[in-house]
Amino acid sequence: MIQRRSILNCADNSGALKLQCIGFVGKGNARYAEIGDIITCSIKEAEPRREVKKGDVVRALIVRQRKNFRRKDGTYIRFDENACVLIKKGRKGEIELIGNRIFGPIPREIKELGYEKIANLAPELV
Repeated sequence: MIQRRSILNCADNSGALKLQCIGFVGKGNARYAEIGDIITCSIKEAEPRREVKKGDVVRALIVRQRKNFRRKDGTYIRFDENACVLIKKGRKGEIELIGNRIFGPIPREIKELGYEKIANLAPELV
């Protein structure tokens, strides 16, 4: 359950460390976003001399959230942190990753939603 002004960690090696959610993409006037949703973020902390800088506005895919996430089979999954992966639009509407590595576990719902490249780069699917 990510809402506006929530602080998230970056789960890839794009150079961003902390991001702040500033909006939701394609959810209209929604109050919350959850695993698998695309959000608009502002970078609050970044590593020096990397691809993204502090203050940049980017799009991100939520891959972990602290709030319990209900799966289709009725079980729940939750993580220790709120985390996302930075993305950009490629040709033909496909999404491309800004970084080329992903850190930490990724839920299998990400693969089911069609983000197979992210799921393949992840060290473990939960």
